Amino acid sequence: MATTTKVLARTAAATSSTTLYTVPAGTTTVVSNIAVTNTSASAQTFTLTLNAVALHTTTAIAANSTVYIDLKQVLAATQVIAGLASATTVNFHISGVEVS
Repeated sequence: MATTTKVLARTAAATSSTTLYTVPAGTTTVVSNIAVTNTSASAQTFTLTLNAVALHTTTAIAANSTVYIDLKQVLAATQVIAGLASATTVNFHISGVEVS
């Protein structure tokens, strides 16, 4: 069984729900942490789902700040992390471990 620590997603948010990461076939992924950064001078909101189940829904993030989410969530093959934000100045940084 091989384990690979990796960046699962590092991207600017879209304003409509977008797939940020899909677990590859034959793989289990453990999501270990998520950083959501707002680089604008005004407050924004973000939404994150793990396999269509809400993790954060329209969560406020202050101007020029970062929200850190420390978690250990297991996703099976083909399951998806999706997200969106109120502005493209919000960025998602998602890390974890793939087990195959």
